Amino acid sequence: MELIFHKYQGTGNDFVILDNRDERYNGLTNEQVRFLCNRRFGIGADGLMLLNNANGFDFEMKYYNADGRESTMCGNGGRCLVKFAYNIGIKKDKYFFIAADGPHEAEIDDDGIVSLKMKDVDGVKDYHSDFILDTGSPHYIKLTNDVWNYDVYKKGKDIRYSNTFAKDGINVNFVEQKNNDEIIVRTYERGVEDETLSCGTGVTASALVCYHNERGFNDVTVQTRGGKLTVEFDRTDDDTYRNIWLCGPAEKVFEGSVTVK
Repeated sequence: MELIFHKYQGTGNDFVILDNRDERYNGLTNEQVRFLCNRRFGIGADGLMLLNNANGFDFEMKYYNADGRESTMCGNGGRCLVKFAYNIGIKKDKYFFIAADGPHEAEIDDDGIVSLKMKDVDGVKDYHSDFILDTGSPHYIKLTNDVWNYDVYKKGKDIRYSNTFAKDGINVNFVEQKNNDEIIVRTYERGVEDETLSCGTGVTASALVCYHNERGFNDVTVQTRGGKLTVEFDRTDDDTYRNIWLCGPAEKVFEGSVTVK
């Protein structure tokens, strides 16, 4: 089968995107997804997305991890898919699409920055002085110093495959607070089973944990290995977050065709 693919990236978090509005790729197997995401034998990506038709929405986002398995929400993936939709002619002032964690809203400004509204978050769990929360995907947040020199792969893998999390997996974020409204985040992602240059739901989770205003509006700048993102949100009560927006660049890298067996 020949696939027409598009490669996009958001702060170094990269994705293969397939336009599936005619349902031609409905039979894509996990093995084929894994091949396409393989950086040596395939195209290479942190994940793969299908843009599907969806009644009542501009489109549906279907997301697969690099290991070939269908997965939960991906924030940078969602932003890239919105930019892809715009580039193929779905031009809107505001986008409304459906993903694994429910409906999302998004918009693109004049500078090409894509802002994606994330799901509301109720509750942040303390876990041995660290934090666990779900921003569309589950995240483990560990605050640390000197994060650029931290062994993210080893420490992240140890947590992800610990007895508590091994079965379902969890994304592990290591976070350094630079000042009241700026943090650095590095992420070990399940499904990729390695550090990625950026993780949208992880950046969001990290920013919520590192709020600077006890109540009301917060705006946190997040530095990742792949670039900067911002997270805006309202902290309405203890561990209750609303109007969460993930904002940053999303760019087309290239497009082409590939044959899969």
